[in-house]
Amino acid sequence: MNSMKKTSNGVSKSLIVASGEHQENGQQLVVCFGEMLVDFVPTVGGVSLAEAPAFKKAPGGAPANVAVGISRLGGSSAFIGKVGDDEFGYMLADMLKQNNVDTSGVRFDPGARTALAFVTLRADGEREFMFFRNPSADMLLLESELDVDLLRQATIFHYGSISLIAEPCRSAHLAAMKIAKSSGSILSYDPNLRLPLWPSAEAAREGIMSIWEIADVIKVSEEEIVFLTEGEDPNDDNVVLKKLFHPNLKLLLVTEGPEGCRYYTKEFRGRVGGIKAAAVDTTGAGDAFVSGLLCNMVSNLQLYQDETRLREALQFANACGALTVTERGAIPAMPTREAVLQALPKPLV
Repeated sequence: MNSMKKTSNGVSKSLIVASGEHQENGQQLVVCFGEMLVDFVPTVGGVSLAEAPAFKKAPGGAPANVAVGISRLGGSSAFIGKVGDDEFGYMLADMLKQNNVDTSGVRFDPGARTALAFVTLRADGEREFMFFRNPSADMLLLESELDVDLLRQATIFHYGSISLIAEPCRSAHLAAMKIAKSSGSILSYDPNLRLPLWPSAEAAREGIMSIWEIADVIKVSEEEIVFLTEGEDPNDDNVVLKKLFHPNLKLLLVTEGPEGCRYYTKEFRGRVGGIKAAAVDTTGAGDAFVSGLLCNMVSNLQLYQDETRLREALQFANACGALTVTERGAIPAMPTREAVLQALPKPLV
């Protein structure tokens, strides 16, 4: 995987994990931790939840989305989390298995339901969420239920912030990070702000930032920067570097939707333009982006030190995000490696 041969569209083959190269010895595994749930997405776009005539059931949850996204791209992934001992819980676990995601870290709670979320993209472009968690099974994962061996195999350990909202899952999350970090994993963090799930905006800001300086790689959106900096300009590099780039960070990414992304490391910073797509549903686009990045980084942990290769990886990640918005739902829309390579812009000749 270390050759720098170019594919026909100019992307280094070394950046794309080929199908069939799933880890045999635990050296190239991405372990995703957190929530897995059922998204209900309106069958028509541009309406509020109340106006939607019907809903399409789709598996979701950001960490689960990333796990499936990596597997679809030919990488090796595992998911750690909890679902209900119910029909939806088993549906979600089966979905992971069907997508070649390791489910040895999945637990089933007989006393709580699998989480549900209703999500729509309104006519004004804003997403609207309604969650059913009272509490849901994902919130009840215990530290004692963690698959420690699986965590120790992780080359990259990826997580969000929703699992920090309530106990006992918060303690399980912190313990999992500690195990992965002590085993040499790269820690990847996508805050994935869902304000309605937190007790208050202040609690969300404090909770998200409480583990900020532990991560090696962080992905944030422009909206999340505005929230975390309490209204400062998300396009100001000085704001990003001063408020969000901590001394231990290897790579900070700012996603800009269809416009692409910005990247910041200790040595360099820049921007990679997006790939245009006809958006049907933006749910999961950021998770697909993360999948594309991590699928490349897991086979080249020093990717953040080589700007040329990093830019190629981010172009690949942008294509993953662009393809995902062309279908409804998150996991159903996660692209294959072949589809991403086809979507990448062709080089000038």
